[in-house]
Parts: sequence; C-alpha cells; structure tokens
Amino acid sequence: MLRDVLVLDLSRVLAGPYCTQLLADLGARVIKVEAPRGDDTRGWGPPFAGDQSGYFLSVNRGKESLAVDLKRPEGRAIVQRLAARADVLVENFKVGDLARYGLDPASLAGANPALIYASITGYGAQGPRAAEPGYDAALQAITGLMAMTGEAEGGPVKLGVAWIDVLTGLHAAVGVLAALHERARTGRGRHLELSLFEVGLASMVNQAQGALLTGAAPRRMGSAHPSIAPYQAFATADEPIMLAVGNDPQFARATAVLDLPEVADDPRFATNAARVEHRDELLPMLQRRLRSAGRAAWLERFQEAGVSATPVLDLPDALHDPQAAALGTVGRYRHPTAGEVPFVRSPLRHRRDLSGTGAADEDERPGTDTAGATPRPPRLGEHGAPLLRELLGLSDDEIAALARSGVVSLGDETP
Repeated sequence: MLRDVLVLDLSRVLAGPYCTQLLADLGARVIKVEAPRGDDTRGWGPPFAGDQSGYFLSVNRGKESLAVDLKRPEGRAIVQRLAARADVLVENFKVGDLARYGLDPASLAGANPALIYASITGYGAQGPRAAEPGYDAALQAITGLMAMTGEAEGGPVKLGVAWIDVLTGLHAAVGVLAALHERARTGRGRHLELSLFEVGLASMVNQAQGALLTGAAPRRMGSAHPSIAPYQAFATADEPIMLAVGNDPQFARATAVLDLPEVADDPRFATNAARVEHRDELLPMLQRRLRSAGRAAWLERFQEAGVSATPVLDLPDALHDPQAAALGTVGRYRHPTAGEVPFVRSPLRHRRDLSGTGAADEDERPGTDTAGATPRPPRLGEHGAPLLRELLGLSDDEIAALARSGVVSLGDETP
C-alpha cells in the first residue's frame, strides 16, 4: 500500500523502529541508518537467534541496514543525500542532537521541502524535562501508569512490555500516514513531533478523564476495572479465568451460570453502578462459587450462556492458541545465521476484492513481498554497498574507500 515511499529510519531501540516497521509492513522501503556499532538492541539479550537478539528482530522486519558514522563529515553527507531523496525521515535523537550533523528539519528542508520528518523524544522539545532521555520504564513511572498498576496491597508495578514506546510508534505511524495524504494534495512536507510523555498521558484515556474530573488518583486494583463489576480475574478449582461482564443482561446470565439466584435478586447488584459501589460484598460471593469447579467447566458454561470468560494464558500458550493458528498470527522467515525464525505477523489484513466476495486465499497480509515471503530483519550494514550504488551512484572503489576509512561498515559484504 505504501509502494514507492522511501523511509529513512534514524531511530533506535523501540518507539521509532516500531513506527518504521509498521511502514515497512505496509510496503514502504525503509533504510535503517545505524551507527557502526549498530542499534543498541542488537545486543539486548538473551534470547538470541543466531547473531541477532530477539529484541532487535521484533521491530526491524523488512528493513535495509546502512551502517554509517555520523560523526564523520563524509558520513553526514551520505545521510544528507539520502534525506534529499526520502519521503519520510523518522528519528529519536535527543532534542537538538541532529542539528549538529545538519540533519535537523531546517537543514534538510532546502533540498527536500516535501520531506515528512517525524521526531520522537522522551518529553518533548520544550519544558523542564526536554533534555532528559526517555526510557519507557521512567515514562511509565512519571505518567501515572505504575502508580495504578499492581495489586491493591502491593507497590507500583511496571508493565511487562514497553507499552508507551509501542504506542508512541503507533501514533508516529498514524501521523506519517496523515502527512503523506496531505502532501499528495499540497506537495508540502511536515515536521511531526511526538513525545513518550504525552503519548503516555493520552493513552490513559478513561483513567485520565476520570482523574481530571475528580482530582482523585486511580488506585491499584489488580486485574479489576474501576468502572465495571465483575470485570477481573478469578481463581477456580485449578486455573484462573478472566470474567468480563459488560452489562446488566450479561450479569443476569452469569448469575444463572453460577447458580446464585440470591445475587441476581439483590438490589445492591441490579445495575453496574450498584455492583461497582458494592463490589466488596459481591466479589467474595462470586469467588467462593467459582472455586467449586475447574477452569474448563466454567469456560464451557459461560460460553454457552454468552458471557465473556477466557483463560488466563501465559504468552507461549497465547501464541499457540487455536485462534492464533486459525488467523495465521505466527509466521516464519529464513535468516542467514539463525535459520528459520518465528515471528508475530502484522495484525492488519486486507482483501484484494473490496466487495469481500473473494476467496479466503485472496487475503493479503502486510509484511510480505510479492512472492508471499516475509523480508527478515537486516544484519548490520548488509545493504550498505547496494544502497550506496543505487541511490547515490557511488562506485565500488568509492564505497571501498569509505569502508576502509570507517565512514561506513559493510558487515560481511565487500563491494
């Protein structure tokens, strides 16, 4: 869908690379510009697959790698020339850092006024924290997420994934797509700015709105919901389940499944608002009943009654769940040092036939090439020579001289 869009990826670690992987999955050509030592995440392991960390593999699919030293004038000139040809540039350097290299928006606009330039920072371009590095764990703490996460009796808890980084990458990709749409009309580029801090706050959605309306901080509630009850994990006789009762008719069906007529008829539990107010009386009654049978039995009964109840799976079980298999969620590609590598495919799918009448095998998944294969994440610098030949017209001798002087690193490749 983004065929013919050239993206210059000057980002590292997670938020920026996640954005550019989304663009690569959608068909853009993405050139990942790395320092000669590589993106830090290449070494963030275990686990490793061959010489690649699982962390790096997770957000760099479908890109080409150019390893270049921006501290050298020749290296800066290479990236400036590429930026003059690019449609999109994504970076997550500290505020002001790229101006030293002539790679800030103002420096590049003269040669490419149609460039869409996306800057991702920790705290934004102004304010008392603008110069601070933005690590997801720090942002989870300062945006209020950790304070509301965890069990009621415990301390603050960080989420098990860099949630703010991922959402920032997603917001950045949406902004880039909107800017490309605008440029098609106007011919003008844009400088987009996103901060992990603002994305973290914006992504609190109902919790943030509640805090603004009441001035009260959300309290830690484990798996429970502040505005819905029952809506949380419960123990059974063996494994836990998640019970998500979204409205009053569902609650009536749930009490029938649980054989608790006294709960169904109690005015304290007749509406969701009443159940939230009296959750301390309601939840122990439900929990006692759920402990009387095992997970499989309860899941079957709730499913038959049309009540949302799911097992609480660990991640390997979730990735191998029959639903994941039916959707083709996990794909595989071949890697030169790791062999066959499994990965989580893009959740977006689209049909060639807009009417929806085409055969199921006409579904297309982003992140596959014309032959249906998935482009793997790149080894460090492996595309340097062909990129410099194709896009900048450099000769083999010129590329070899740059490699000998350390301006570029070609990995295992020699021109």
